[in-house]
Amino acid sequence: MENQQQQENNKIRVNARPGEMPPFWDRNIVFFANLLSIFYGNNGKTEMLKQEVGGLETYGGRLIPILNLLFRGGGENLLVLEAPPDKVLLDHYTRTLGLQVPKLEILSHTSYKTLCEKRTEKDETKQVIERIKNHPANWIDGFVTDATLVDIANFLGKKTTSTPDGSRFGNNKLLLHLNLAEKGFPVFDTVTAESHEEVSCCLEELRCRGFSKAVIKSQVGASGIGMVKVSTEIEKNIEIPDYFFLDGECLVQGWLDESVKDVQCTGSPSVQMFLDEDTVHLYDITEQILSGDSVHEGNISPPIYIASRDDIKDELLLQGAEAGKWLHRQGYRGTASADFLVIDREGKTQVFVCEINARVTGATYPSVLVRHFMPEGAWLMRNIRFNPSVPSKKIMELFEKAEVFYRPEKSDGIIPINFNEEEERIVHKGQLLCLGPNTEVCAKILEQVTNIIPTGFVYDRD
Repeated sequence: MENQQQQENNKIRVNARPGEMPPFWDRNIVFFANLLSIFYGNNGKTEMLKQEVGGLETYGGRLIPILNLLFRGGGENLLVLEAPPDKVLLDHYTRTLGLQVPKLEILSHTSYKTLCEKRTEKDETKQVIERIKNHPANWIDGFVTDATLVDIANFLGKKTTSTPDGSRFGNNKLLLHLNLAEKGFPVFDTVTAESHEEVSCCLEELRCRGFSKAVIKSQVGASGIGMVKVSTEIEKNIEIPDYFFLDGECLVQGWLDESVKDVQCTGSPSVQMFLDEDTVHLYDITEQILSGDSVHEGNISPPIYIASRDDIKDELLLQGAEAGKWLHRQGYRGTASADFLVIDREGKTQVFVCEINARVTGATYPSVLVRHFMPEGAWLMRNIRFNPSVPSKKIMELFEKAEVFYRPEKSDGIIPINFNEEEERIVHKGQLLCLGPNTEVCAKILEQVTNIIPTGFVYDRD
């Protein structure tokens, strides 16, 4: 078995060229923005994601400006969204940025789950399904390849980009951890808990190893869902939601920060990758912007410390390559990202893989757009929540008046990637991308943009 895995590994090539756009798919696609499926039927996690993030149906709009950059078959791509996109942004993509956008259809998540059923009550839904069925693309994809997407592919007579096991196993934190440990890479101090009752014992063990804090992780999670940071000093059983254990035993890991003796945190970088049939492409290195609870709120690229630390860059690419090859072996194909923690401990730098996100991630959109427009450029992306909400037309008019928009002939500016709307064209959150020759310029652009915002705002989770 080990020899077979080594042979498979040798067949997988690695192309590590941060800052260079990889050769994305030479095919056309029907892409379902099935974000509500990212927990593969774990309803507890899905409901928590709805409560914590909100407006999930509108997140698929982030795919509009990049789908034709990812799938370049020369024909028409079709993006199936769960909610209508903002028309003001659609116009901006094409008129101001000169981007080609895919054809769009709107299908609710409920209809997505029942698309293969022959009977449907709404004629409008019937027409959407018929148009999807008649689309000429031979391939189908989504944020995740769940059982529903496989059924739809069979129903439509199309092929999925990834296998269902590749998608699900590729997002599994425990499987990745075990692979890295087996290969001798640095891993977090980890014990596993099969039930609520075992969590306290795991915390006690980590406390004895010198950790005052720990993180409990479900095997599959996203956007902070399925992860909770706790103190190891808790004496009684800590309450962990049942849905944490539906994927199997949980990881309980020692939390590395300045509370651990002789540890200093350097950063939380992320390596962007694309997996085709035979190659793992590593095409960007970003720094994650995290909340106090380590939830993703944005990215900046390149990380400031990378310029003077070739040793860190080399280690990120080395471990990113191994994580990418592992992901490839699972059967996953497409864009992904590997998240890391970099620390200095007793004068030595250590790099740890935290997880892989096997899907189009929050960093995919800005990275692909920037590498398309400014291959050598820097970028900064933030999620901004408006308080109170504001019409999209007003936001865009103010940005236009202040001349902050990026245009292909300019050297810097902003691109609104997407707006999350409470109702038609009333925006409660947006993903704003700042482009420039370096990160300092990007930071100044963000400051200028936030000074223009006509309401209060906070930086928010992805």
